Formats: sequence, C-alpha cells, structure tokens
Amino acid sequence: MNSYQLRIVTPERPFFEGACTFLILRTEDGEIGVLHGHTPLVSPLVPTMVDLRLEADSEGRRYLAVSGGFLEVRAEQVTVLARTAEWAGDIDQERAQSALMRAEEHLADSAADRQRARFAKRRAQARLQAVHAQQAVLGRLAHGASAG
Repeated sequence: MNSYQLRIVTPERPFFEGACTFLILRTEDGEIGVLHGHTPLVSPLVPTMVDLRLEADSEGRRYLAVSGGFLEVRAEQVTVLARTAEWAGDIDQERAQSALMRAEEHLADSAADRQRARFAKRRAQARLQAVHAQQAVLGRLAHGASAG
C-alpha cells in the first residue's frame, strides 16, 4: 500500500513522524480521509480524534486527540499542526469525562463564555472518542488472542 510521511507537530515539540497509509480527522468543513496522492490542501482543524493507519504498526490503527490546529496535505507529506496532541493511551478518561461535564455546565450557564465552553466540550469529546476507539481495538485484539 502507498504511504506518505506524516508529521504531527505541537507548539511544544514534534509529536510524531512516520510513514502513514491512511488518516481520518475532522476539519472545519467536515471529516476527511487522506490517502497517498490526495489533492493538496490546507484546512483548519476542530478538536478531533485522529484515526491513523501506520505503515510500520502491526496493530494497524492508532488513535489520538488533537485540540484544533491546521492540516496541510502535500504530494508526499501530510502535516498536522495541532494546539495539543495526546495518544489515546495517555488520556485520563475520568479527567476527560469531568471536563466534558464542566463544559456542559458552563454551556447551560447564561453568564458563561459560550465559545470557550463549546471548544472545551468538543475537546473533551474528541479525547473520549479516542479513548473509546483505542479500547475497542484492544478489546478486539484480546478477544482474538483468547479465541486462538
């Protein structure tokens, strides 16, 4: 399968670099999948779960959450410039759930900064979605190992 070089960069550090065969994430215009040879583009990202299929990963899929930024697609390289990035396995599910509840409470409060609360809610949802997707993969792997 054809791959391209994927770079995920945050303001603090380069987060990931490697060969990727497929990437799914959400831009301001909607969900997008990127395969080798995708049309070049630059698009703003919303807080989103990122579904990666890495060439060198025997498990096939990895998940992370990003809290917005930009996606740049070029002929042989895709770059995600993210405000923050976290692998699903590094996300504290209880903290993410608490953040979601706080954001929903702020949205219900008429005096709250609604734009900030909406962003916090989308970020918490992306983090939880990444955790749940990773857990589903691990569950399938465990089930396959116990069935064999």
